[in-house]
Amino acid sequence: MKPATYRERSATLLRNFLDLEASSGLILMGAAALALLVANSPLSGWYDVLLDIPVEIRVGPLELAKPLLLWINDGLMAIFFLLIGLEVKREIRAGQLSQPSQIILPSIAALGGIAVPALIYVWFNRGDPVAMSGWAIPAATDIAFALGVLYLLGDRIPQSLRLFLMTVAIFDDLAAIIIIAVFYTGDLSVPALVLAGLALIALLVMNQRGVTRPAAYVIVGVLLWIFVLKSGVHATLAGVALAFAIPMGGQKDDLHPEGHSLLHDMEHALHPWVAYAILPIFAFANAGVPLVGMSLDTLTNPLTLGIATALFFGKQIGVFGASALTIVLGLASRPANAGWTHLYGVALLCGVGFTMSLFISSLAFEHTGVDNVNLARLGIILGSFTSAIAGYLLLRFTGRRVEAIEDAENEIPLV
Repeated sequence: MKPATYRERSATLLRNFLDLEASSGLILMGAAALALLVANSPLSGWYDVLLDIPVEIRVGPLELAKPLLLWINDGLMAIFFLLIGLEVKREIRAGQLSQPSQIILPSIAALGGIAVPALIYVWFNRGDPVAMSGWAIPAATDIAFALGVLYLLGDRIPQSLRLFLMTVAIFDDLAAIIIIAVFYTGDLSVPALVLAGLALIALLVMNQRGVTRPAAYVIVGVLLWIFVLKSGVHATLAGVALAFAIPMGGQKDDLHPEGHSLLHDMEHALHPWVAYAILPIFAFANAGVPLVGMSLDTLTNPLTLGIATALFFGKQIGVFGASALTIVLGLASRPANAGWTHLYGVALLCGVGFTMSLFISSLAFEHTGVDNVNLARLGIILGSFTSAIAGYLLLRFTGRRVEAIEDAENEIPLV
């Protein structure tokens, strides 16, 4: 049997990626719903106690002591960021981000989907310096959650739109990584930064010397995570740095005629763990918002309303507006077999910020008290679920009709 070509294997990887992300999104929804249920039940006390359990690791003078919630947010999410880094590197080297013509539309759409929600949030919270630190919360798109909604629509949605949504989300993740590194870094420790730099240099040297043993990268990667954690830079960024040091080429053989890839192996091994364990655990730990005592004033609080409005209205305006302008100006084409209403429905789904939005909110308000954290979580849940429901309904009831639009139609319909 003739070995599969690189293009065929890449297509298979992409299909597996989309299927895995979609099913993960459904589990993510369930974990978030369970967290809300537990946080508003007689088990709420146990929920809080569980997340506050102190977990400590000590080796000589080196001590890592955090409550369980922070081990999830700083430790498990570093593995999530490692996977994001591996996916981005693969897409840049040989995927959807490797050709300029393929990235014009999603990159501009992502830029609009970052800028407009941030501006809306800032407008709602102007004059409140504490709330202003959360400006980046509505800028993210949860690829697993959004693809999970598309999964429910089956063949009503062309594959090109799934790729468009995935690429927009990748650009969102890149932007989130930069935002976290620049705006959510605490007091810096120079000795720890130096050690982190040495660990990163060691990883790059290993890459250049052709080291392909996963254990070597894991050991140095753990040291990198510890040094970054102690440096004041958020520890999850160590996962991204490690990802970009993982080699993408290697030894050629009959099964891998273009080169056996450690990056592909690690991505393939990590993806199910992240999709089916790490992200649901994170969602369960961070989505539990107590609703007891909340009133209309809570829902209309500028922080809550700013996030919910920015996710629901800001994302759809930013993504669809930037996409439509790019297409009308002739800079890019509409995704294949997709109508304008398809594109608008996906823009709605980009308002599902959830995982990354929850993560950024934990960074923005970790030192300002639980009230701001809960207000932000409520806004994220409202904005994300409203966007998911609206996007699903629009695509569910217009999908077949949109498929009949002729390619010659150029006017943007009112929706």
